[in-house]
Amino acid sequence: MIELTFLGTSSMVPTKERNQSALFMSYETHGILVDCGEGTQRQLKHANISLTRINKILITHWHSDHVLGLPGLIQSLAASEYGKTLEIYGPKNTKKQFEHLFQAFVFDRQIDLKITEIDEGMFFENKEFGLHAYPLKHGIETFGYVFQEKDKRRIILSKVKTKGIPEGPLLGKLQEGKNITYKGKKVLAKDVTRVIKGKKIGIISDTLPCNNCNKIAKDADLLVCESTYSSKLKEKSEKYNHMTAKDAALIANNAGAKKLVLTHFSARYKSVLELSDDAEDYFPNAVCAFDLMKIKV
Repeated sequence: MIELTFLGTSSMVPTKERNQSALFMSYETHGILVDCGEGTQRQLKHANISLTRINKILITHWHSDHVLGLPGLIQSLAASEYGKTLEIYGPKNTKKQFEHLFQAFVFDRQIDLKITEIDEGMFFENKEFGLHAYPLKHGIETFGYVFQEKDKRRIILSKVKTKGIPEGPLLGKLQEGKNITYKGKKVLAKDVTRVIKGKKIGIISDTLPCNNCNKIAKDADLLVCESTYSSKLKEKSEKYNHMTAKDAALIANNAGAKKLVLTHFSARYKSVLELSDDAEDYFPNAVCAFDLMKIKV
């Protein structure tokens, strides 16, 4: 199961209700933090998520509202005797930005960091999932991300029982998609197992609409997309390289996404009803995120 916790849903300026950008994704033993705006570690505490659950940080870009929380988070992890290597992925010059960060602040304790500057395409893969990056259009180098769970094969118990196959290594091989021989008879994995398609989570950060937005959103089970303005402020959104709620909804609709969650709202909106209405006109299964909202996929 994948669980997303929205730690910050405002844009450049935080409000009483909304923190700066951050999203936590939990999957099995993995804790993936996407961006780390100012105040993120406090939001994690409000969400009852231990800081040490984080083992990966994905940085979309280096605008301050997406990264100002990094120094405090790293300091707190060090104070928590964080015993893992924290993997950090981000655009070109991310290593240099961290050098500046460590020059600007005094860190009494250090943790092990593995910083990787990424390019377009898959940048992480294990047996469970892959992470993909897509360049966006925001004036500076910016990435959107895709979390793609791998397909899983499940045993159909009723069918293996009819063949008398006992629990143990043979079932393990079938679950891996391998054919076996039992009591002199060949058993095909496709006959006694079923494939559960992996879930896709798309995350579109600050950007103008572009072709890579469609790739991120394509057939996504859940699409998280910035929508800083309503369509009434289309010119302002284009001036500052952002999207409107209508833009996000059209992308979700055209790409065949199943659910859309809007986030990264301008502080001018005391209520997001206008943004919600804007999106639902073009994609009915759209909701506006709020701080500490959790979604399971």
